[in-house]
Amino acid sequence: MTNYAFRTWLGALCALCCSVTVLLTSCTEEIDMSNRYTFEEETVMSYLEKHPQFSEYVSLLKQTPISAFSSSSVGQLMTARGHYTCFAPNNDAIQLYLDSLQRKGIITTASWDGFASDRERDSIRDVIVFNSIIDGGNTTTYSTSEFPTTDRGEFVVANMNERKLFVTRSKINPDSIFINGEAPLHMKNRDIEAINGYVHEVTNVIAPSNDTMCDLLEQIVSKNETQFTLMARLILACGLGDTLSRTRDEAWETLYLTNAIEAPQSPRASRLPEHRKYGFTIFAEPDRLWEQWIGKPVSEISIEDVQNYLAGLGIYPGATTDTDYKSEDNLLNLFVTYHVLPFKLSHERLVVHWNELGWNVDARSQAYTIPVYEYYTTMGRRRLLKTYESFESKGIYLNRFPILRNGRGKYSPDQLNINDNHESGEFRNLSGHHLVANENEGIPVPNISEGDEATISTTNGYLHPLHQLLVYTENVTNQLQRERIRIDFCAMFPEFTNNNQRDLRDYTESFYWGYPNNYSYFNDIDIKEGCRFYFLTGYGYTWRNYQGTELNITGRYEFTMKLPPVPKAGHYEIRFSVQVVSNRGMCQIYFGEDPNNLPAMDIPLDMRMAGQNLYLKSGTIAGASTVGWQADTDDPEVNDQVEKQMRANGFMKAPNCFTSSHGSSTSCRGDEQVLRRIIVSEYMYPEKTYYIKFKNVLESEAAECFMDYLEWCAKEVYDNPEEGEDIW
Repeated sequence: MTNYAFRTWLGALCALCCSVTVLLTSCTEEIDMSNRYTFEEETVMSYLEKHPQFSEYVSLLKQTPISAFSSSSVGQLMTARGHYTCFAPNNDAIQLYLDSLQRKGIITTASWDGFASDRERDSIRDVIVFNSIIDGGNTTTYSTSEFPTTDRGEFVVANMNERKLFVTRSKINPDSIFINGEAPLHMKNRDIEAINGYVHEVTNVIAPSNDTMCDLLEQIVSKNETQFTLMARLILACGLGDTLSRTRDEAWETLYLTNAIEAPQSPRASRLPEHRKYGFTIFAEPDRLWEQWIGKPVSEISIEDVQNYLAGLGIYPGATTDTDYKSEDNLLNLFVTYHVLPFKLSHERLVVHWNELGWNVDARSQAYTIPVYEYYTTMGRRRLLKTYESFESKGIYLNRFPILRNGRGKYSPDQLNINDNHESGEFRNLSGHHLVANENEGIPVPNISEGDEATISTTNGYLHPLHQLLVYTENVTNQLQRERIRIDFCAMFPEFTNNNQRDLRDYTESFYWGYPNNYSYFNDIDIKEGCRFYFLTGYGYTWRNYQGTELNITGRYEFTMKLPPVPKAGHYEIRFSVQVVSNRGMCQIYFGEDPNNLPAMDIPLDMRMAGQNLYLKSGTIAGASTVGWQADTDDPEVNDQVEKQMRANGFMKAPNCFTSSHGSSTSCRGDEQVLRRIIVSEYMYPEKTYYIKFKNVLESEAAECFMDYLEWCAKEVYDNPEEGEDIW
């Protein structure tokens, strides 16, 4: 369903297209009334029409076209086949909303006659209607038993305004449910089942703001509306306002609507993304903490006070301390930009739970198992920010570095027979400059749904409160270098997250995304002509993929990716995940600093070579592999010897942390078709930007380049004589 923003922007374009009869074949969109229900049961619309408390809402449904190209109304849509979840505001709720508009000076009287123009009236009408309905396509409707269970949990399917609604529950009465924290469900009139969906009466209008992150920050500064006034001032002072005002790529919108771009359809049919949106996440310390730290009321704290305070902590040595806050060399800029990610991440999306060992995504009440983490590249000077959650953490943390029971060090087989990768209750020793004695316990990201310091959502991002100071200290960089950094390919590029493509919890059906090579969908991927670039969700399948998804590229492919930074200078290996099947191909890998002149790395990567067998289109050749893979035994020394031999051949077994099926206790490590290939071994620097290129070396254009994740592993980890690299 075309969204509200789409309709608004395209009103003029539609008129132009109709007048010159170009670009679009039709400017109307009619509902196929042959699909209307003819049964005696109620549709969503017929139920609403029969209950007088919805008379105002019914009138709005009948007046609101489903798009700028349509002469059909949303009311007609609610009589047709489908799967709709309707949060229907009663007459009192709509009147309360009109009252609020009058108090804000938007309308002169609290009625539909109080608008200055038809355009303003229609805009408010659209707000009420399109935010109240979730169109679940062919599959999904929501009764209250199917609502998200976590606090502020989002519905998988967005509403007709393309906003994801979230659910909160009263801590006193769990049956007291609020949509978007503002619209209570009626205690009795809920879960009304129609033949094309569910109706839930709400006693307030659902009207999420269309403000951007920039709008939010400016309002906070001008009106002192929240407890994040100082952080808002700091972010704007560093010149991030223009960036944080971006919502979507309008050039993409035009190309998409005029069919000037298309998804590759060979060898598989794929779906072209409708939008190319931008998104942001801000972590912010509240004003009350700044008042404690600096010793002044927040209204008296200047930007210079903050910079002087930070300088006194000894953070970011070598940074400038002048008033050029927009410079990436400035201390305040370094501090602020480490709080901002170019990813739109709600609280439950800060980490991705899907197929980690022992956890079942379908068992919604099951506790998490082994640690799940992600490494995101921040804005400004590019640095890594680690998000983390485990059974023991009981919540999400930033930059948490526990000692895990991973079969190494204190938990090696000759000391304690524990190797389940759970937290031990101890944390790594501090290394280098740090701010607090418990820094390696990490900074919790509380999931606050109510009060002045609650998470704030906007149309293009989220602001999450922090109750400790977030700094990229020397200790944090040292700890990051001391661990294997595994990053899913989708976490490297914000476009997957910002357009709801990455997380499999956002899906109700399986399909493929395809991306054109005549327009760059990704800022940091250069896709050459002849390259068919796909994202395979894997939804509904038991694929042997980390986090379930994969990139899959065919054709005479050649593409270059910008890589995340390393935490500090040192010698690193970069490992490439390989899941071997007969459809795979062979590619040459290039790596370096100049994307236009990258040297080749070693021999081509043959993705048909598994641990023991060679998988070809013509058939499997048993025992033809030179990898040296053997299944793990009960003897750790034998296992280590196999690993050493595989490493000498440039390979490693799959990690022990993920499975092919939910809730399984059998990891992909025992599968000879799932491997890691060491593709780069170089000395790298955190201030440098590195690129990697993949180029097809086979004649076959159908042979696949499979991509799942990359690992960065410092020599201090993989070649540590005291504590070798673990299997996880």
